[in-house]
Amino acid sequence: MNLETSAPAAIIEAVNISKSFGPVPVLFSVSMDVRPGEVHALIGENGAGKSTLMKILSGFQDPTSGQIRLDGEKTVLPANGAAERLGIILIHQELNLAEQMTVEENVFLGREMKSKGLLDKAAMRAIVQKHLDEIGLDIHPGDRISDLTIAQKQMVEIVKAVSRNARILIMDEPTAVLTEEETQVFFRQVEKLKQSGVGIVFVSHKLSEVKAIADRVTILRDGQWIETRASSDLTPDLMAQMMVGRELSDLYPPMHEADVDADVVLDVENVLTPGAGPVSFGLRKGEILGFSGLIGSGRTAIFEAICGLAPVEGGTIRLFGRDIGPMTVAQARDLGLAYLTKDRKEKGLLLDKKMQPNLTLFALPKFVRNFGIDRKAEETALNRAIRRFDVRAKDRDITVGKLSGGNQQKLLLAKIMEGDPKIVIIDEPTRGIDVGTKQQIYHFIAALAAEGVSVVVISSEMPEIIGICHRVVVMREGHITGVLTGDHINENEIMRYAAGLKREDLH
Repeated sequence: MNLETSAPAAIIEAVNISKSFGPVPVLFSVSMDVRPGEVHALIGENGAGKSTLMKILSGFQDPTSGQIRLDGEKTVLPANGAAERLGIILIHQELNLAEQMTVEENVFLGREMKSKGLLDKAAMRAIVQKHLDEIGLDIHPGDRISDLTIAQKQMVEIVKAVSRNARILIMDEPTAVLTEEETQVFFRQVEKLKQSGVGIVFVSHKLSEVKAIADRVTILRDGQWIETRASSDLTPDLMAQMMVGRELSDLYPPMHEADVDADVVLDVENVLTPGAGPVSFGLRKGEILGFSGLIGSGRTAIFEAICGLAPVEGGTIRLFGRDIGPMTVAQARDLGLAYLTKDRKEKGLLLDKKMQPNLTLFALPKFVRNFGIDRKAEETALNRAIRRFDVRAKDRDITVGKLSGGNQQKLLLAKIMEGDPKIVIIDEPTRGIDVGTKQQIYHFIAALAAEGVSVVVISSEMPEIIGICHRVVVMREGHITGVLTGDHINENEIMRYAAGLKREDLH
């Protein structure tokens, strides 16, 4: 029996869609359809054209050629989010919620219910509560968005969509900042949406999640359609290979042996900061030291304190054998210590500026000449960074916000390395990054360590912690529960320490 012919008719179809921005083509005759009650995953490397196709499917951009069909009929989708009236809703990776407003106010923002000329708050509250109950979300319609967790905010976006009678729900990296437990809760809600007949487009770089949740998978590469297959016919490895067009058996580079007798370049003793501590550990020259643990375990908090981004309330920090008091970011940079934030869009880059000022901002003093900026030196640095980090931009004068996530991350790495650090702390190095760019970043980290630079990798992705780190420190509830080496660096051991099932006596 031919399953394709017996499949339900598509709600929406993209037929031979091409898109160019000026003379630059980004999509080449791509076709894709979404059926009721299915999860259709859209995967590809950063820059493959996923975001552009999502925006075309939701009416935020018009195709250069090709057509959109809704319920089998050729249509032109209304622009600027007005396609929501047709039940086509795009949930962006950066959540679109008003932080100081309540859940109820966000859900009905711009389409408030009224009775006798006044807001009908009781009716709106009842509808929101009904949807919260249906998806099992234990929050109140009157709760302020700023008081919710990331996972709860993600669920509020789904409530907004459901309350708008969504027929097609397009979700961009919805699990990027969720814990494993939160992701499973989220998947249960997606299953309920499927059962109600909603068609879901699921965009993610987490291929194991794609395998777990998708019914079909469409792969894009360099703006071109590669294949659409049932997820049951694909493995995560095969998806990765089709995304990048090559084998990825060398995703993680060969690990050189760490010198256990190398000098300790960073010695942290009983350091205390809001959200973590007291914490003690050492980092050796040329070592890649991983920090693992569940989200909220205090990993980021302790390193923001060490690097001058948060207060140090106690303990001692020794840098290259010298006791160092509380530092500013600039002082840490001048001492050879650099921190690469996990939040590249909000804290790492100026999205409305071009690549050149972004690259040189961290190390700006070295580009100052006679009370001015040496633009020629900046241009030379940008040329070098583009080559060294393989930053790909069709136009080097575009604003950084228009770069793909992977190229933004590579530019952020280049920015930090302009400071010539001897110690680099990289927080979530591959969050929201495609598998090909992950491979590049892993090899770059390994090359740094081989050159004698010491690297701390803070990551929620266990495979990369296991794949690239010489030692792994596991944290839970602000404290170190274990330090793993050798064969002990495996998922079972890390999870046992992260979950509090096991704890070393570290004193």
